[in-house]
Order: sequence, then C-alpha cells, then structure tokens
Amino acid sequence: MKKILGLILALAMLLSCTAFAEEAAAPALTKDVVVLFTSDVHCGIDQGWGYAGVAAVRDALAKDNHVVLVDNGDAIQGEPVGTMTKGEALVELMNAVGYDVATPGNHEFDYGMERFLELTEKASFPYISANFNKGGELVFKPYVIKEFDGVKIAFVGISTPKTLTSSTPAYFMDDAGNFVYGFFQDETGEGVYNAVQAAVDAAKAEGASYVVAMGHTGNEAECQPWTYADIIGNTNGIDAYLDGHSHDTDQVIMKNKDGQDVLRSGCGTKLESIGYLTISAADGSMTCGIHKWAYDFAAPELIKNDITAAVENATTALNEKLGEVVATTMVDLVIKDPATGVRIVRTAETNLGDLCADAYRDQSGADVAIVNGGGVRDIIKAGDITLNDILKVHPFGNSMCVIEITGQKILDALEYAAKDVPSEFGGFLQVSGMTYEIHTYIPSSVKMDENKMFVSVDGEYRVKNVMIGGEPIDLEKTYTLASHNYKLKQNGDGNTVFDGCKILQDEVKIDNQVLIDYITGTLGDVVGEEYANPYGQGRIVAVPEAPAQ
Repeated sequence: MKKILGLILALAMLLSCTAFAEEAAAPALTKDVVVLFTSDVHCGIDQGWGYAGVAAVRDALAKDNHVVLVDNGDAIQGEPVGTMTKGEALVELMNAVGYDVATPGNHEFDYGMERFLELTEKASFPYISANFNKGGELVFKPYVIKEFDGVKIAFVGISTPKTLTSSTPAYFMDDAGNFVYGFFQDETGEGVYNAVQAAVDAAKAEGASYVVAMGHTGNEAECQPWTYADIIGNTNGIDAYLDGHSHDTDQVIMKNKDGQDVLRSGCGTKLESIGYLTISAADGSMTCGIHKWAYDFAAPELIKNDITAAVENATTALNEKLGEVVATTMVDLVIKDPATGVRIVRTAETNLGDLCADAYRDQSGADVAIVNGGGVRDIIKAGDITLNDILKVHPFGNSMCVIEITGQKILDALEYAAKDVPSEFGGFLQVSGMTYEIHTYIPSSVKMDENKMFVSVDGEYRVKNVMIGGEPIDLEKTYTLASHNYKLKQNGDGNTVFDGCKILQDEVKIDNQVLIDYITGTLGDVVGEEYANPYGQGRIVAVPEAPAQ
C-alpha cells in the first residue's frame, strides 16, 4: 500500500502556491501540519481520487505530519447515492473517512432545512459557518480550533449567500413566506465581511496563530459581492482561504485589505483533486495546492481499504434502493407514438413530456416551464414506479433554475425549438403553463451561426397563438420560467435565447429529484388520468396547412 500511495502521489499533477506568515512568531511545531481539503464532491464517491483515495492519502501523510481533513461543501448532492438517501450515505462515508470539520455549501440544503439539520446531528464532525444564521443568530459555530504542539490553528467557515437562490428558497422561509434563515447578505457585502471578520478576530483572541478560511464562495461574477476575492479584499487576519462552489482549481495569492498576502486554493469537483495546505514546522511558511488525478481510471481501482469496502456497500445498498417502489402510475407515460413506435418526444407533445414540465413548474412556482425533449429519455409503464424508473427518465443530473424572461424571448425560444418539426430535434420543448401552435407549412427562418447556435428569427414565425395561463402571450411582459441549468445557463441544444436573463433560482435541485418530489408530493404518489392521453393535453398543436382565407 505504501508503494502504491507513493506512486499515486508522484503521478498526480501538482499545482501550488507558497507564502510566508508576515508576523508569525517562531513556530513551536515539531512537524509540518497538512490540511487536506475536498470540495464539491457532489456524490463522486468513487470518481477521481474517490473517498478511498482521500483516506489513503491522509493516512500516508499522517505518518510524518499532523493532518487535518476538511470539506468545503456540496458533498451530499449530485448523484443517485445522494438523492436516494437524502444525503445520509454521504455523511456516513464522510464519518468513515474521518473528516474533522466541514462547511455547508448551497447544495447541503437541497433535501430541506429539517433534513440538513438532521444530517448534521448524524455527522461525527462539526459543521461551521460564520454567516449562516436564523434570525441573526448563528446556526453553527463560526470556527473551530485545532491545536498541534501548542500551536493553535483556527478554521473559519464561510457559506455563500447565493444559497438562497441556488437551493430552494422556500427551505429558508417560515410558513408565511418570510425568510428566517439567511447568510448576512446585503447589496454591499458588508454583512458577510463583518461576520467573517468577527470570527477571525475571535479566533485570534483565543490564541490562534493561523487562521484558515473554509469557504464555499467561489469566483463567479454572479456571486459578487461574496466571492473569495471580495471577502479576502475586505477583511484581514486570514492566512489561507480554501475554497469551493465554482469548481475551479485556481491557485492564487492576493492581498487582504491591509495589503498582506493571502493564499487561496480551489480543488475542483468530483474528487478530481485533493487540495492541501502545508504549514512548515521549519519556518512557519504556508504552501497550498492540489494533487490532481488526471487519469482515465479512478484511484480506488488501485486502493483497497476500509473505505473501498464502505463505498462498495453504499453502492450495493443504492442498487437495492433503486428497485424500491415509490409511486404508481395509472397510465403508460411515453416518449414514442403508441401506434407506430416512432419516438415523438422530440417532435411533438407527449404525456411524459407534460409530466416532466409540470414537475418543474410545480416545484419552482414559476409561471411557465420547459423541458427539452432530448432530456426525457425513457418511458414509465403503467403500474409501480421505482426510483430507477425515474432516474432513467432524467439521467443527466441537471439542476432546476428559474429566470425572468420577456414574452418575446419565450416566443423566440419556442421558435428555435420548433425549427426542425416534423423532423427530430433534441431541443424541442415540452411545456407547462402555456400552449402554442407550430405552423409547419411555414419554412423556418431561424438563423444560426457557424457553431449552430441561435442568432435570430429573420422571417415569419412558425410558432403562433402562444397562450400563457390562458391569455395570449404579451411580448413586452416579464414572466418567470423554470427549466434546468443545461437549457437556461449552458446554451443547451444551441439555444442562446436565455443569455442575459436574470436568474431567480440557481440550480436548486437535481432534475430527477424535481420529478420525484412532484409525483410523491403534489400528485400524492399517483400519476392519474389527467395524463392518460399519450399525445398530451393539447398544449402543442401542429398545423400542417395554412388556414383557409
């Protein structure tokens, strides 16, 4: 095992940055302190390094160093093992690996506030956050201190306020719809900066020689004014900032508000890398970086330890759980024409397309919802519905978003989606909360660039008579629209119409969870006769000939 770990660490791609503590007293450490960190694991328990690899690296380093293992959030959501156990399998594995402390990310809340707080009780490690609060009172401790050879190292947790829109907003509200949980968010960022500074100052007052921020804040412009750069630039006293949320692997040295250097390190997602921060016993210098797994096989294929077995047990339990019956459907839910066997979900309305779109609208509260036909992958036959049935419908792991959008942009999106009818197009849109006609006798006038991305509509629209909520679409009005990140944020199927739209809910919950919650919650575990017609409820009507004049 020792030889294998040595080979793995030697082969791993290494990125790093180094700085010296400017005012640190002569260190009393007898050996180096290594802080290993993970972030945005998103249930990738056997991918990249895998949890087995994390444990093996930690154990190897612990022979000659003091080692602390931390996680910076978004561990419990992202794949079926999380969804099917509502995060519990991930917490159990983190317990087995031996994590010392964790910061909640936005997706820790995806199974509801009550469930997350239950999971924190099951965790054998503490969650910390200097800014997650209920009514102004912190829910967790803002920091913890680890002591080695008499040297105190503080770990301060920081959670992104974007959580309020990138998880389900209702989870942070009371029954009257008022936000009771928050992150000290405001337009200036001062609320977060002040909370972080208070935690740093308190830790130093308690004798901390080093302060390590554990952030789930990221570098994305949409997260301003709460990015890691915003927080570092408006505080002092943080020596290193171990960060997550944006899935980057950037290694940065930047100045705090007093002009002192702060190390910042990200470690990517799905355990593609293990981050590290080393505090030297020799001179107190700090080095941070990542061990990147850059191969087409996962490290656990080489490593066999207790965590390997635990992951295998979790996978076996998952397979059993996938066969569990969670609901019933009284009707066949289809993606093909029952009469011909030809796939039609990418050219016309189907009852399963209606169901999936309805789930997005119901779970988001948006005016309308859309789902691309290419994202509705399999049928559900009449009878029992298992978890595996639902995962086969939505296997991609996309996450629900809600945007503000004008009626004109909705019309353009429908026009682009209908450009190939009656031929197939994966970007064909199943809809909820609206109806429309496709006049297929009109040639498509959609213009695309050389990369087949939508540019404009340069002629007569094929899509006509769009109705929203029973009223004709108002091209000047602003509506709310729900779909998933692939469509709304990633130009899925080449559709650029949604670029620039304001995001109201950002990657709130995974697509199969949206469908599960709609069927088992709103529909009361039964898909009924309202979805009986395999060709849908008349939301999309093809008009093959021009109406008589």
